Amino acid sequence: MIEAFFDGTCETVNPGGTASYGAVILKDGVRIWETSRIFRPVKGHQGATSNNVAEYSGFQSILIHLLDQGLNEEAIIVYGDSQLVIRQMFGGGGFKKKWQIRGGHYAQIAFRCKELLKRFPRIRGEWIPREENTLADELSKAELIKAGVQFRIQPLSDGKED
Repeated sequence: MIEAFFDGTCETVNPGGTASYGAVILKDGVRIWETSRIFRPVKGHQGATSNNVAEYSGFQSILIHLLDQGLNEEAIIVYGDSQLVIRQMFGGGGFKKKWQIRGGHYAQIAFRCKELLKRFPRIRGEWIPREENTLADELSKAELIKAGVQFRIQPLSDGKED
């Protein structure tokens, strides 16, 4: 069983701040891969960042890594604390119109993820509260900390925010 977790953040303003993401993949409970990166918009669109862009970038990184490793045929559960990503990619949550991809900076990444998902016959997604997404959350914030980006809500040493 493969379990994957993703998260994204955009600081100090959203949209338009510095967006970063983190993702972790576990196979049979063992961490086999992780990533932590700042999202780099294409030149001329530096303000095309948001928390949704960051969340989708984390999700996309999981799909690409699993495909690169030939693991797309495995049973996979993807966990994220972004209702938008989970509902748009996997459905559920009611109010179908609410979860349509309408536009915004994230739309291009979302449509690419939809295409990638077609290559995963045994994948499902589950929304989890942020408190249960600490692995990916820490990774998404690590890049911002390294870059010296200030947080509107400072992370505390115990992983909680004030």
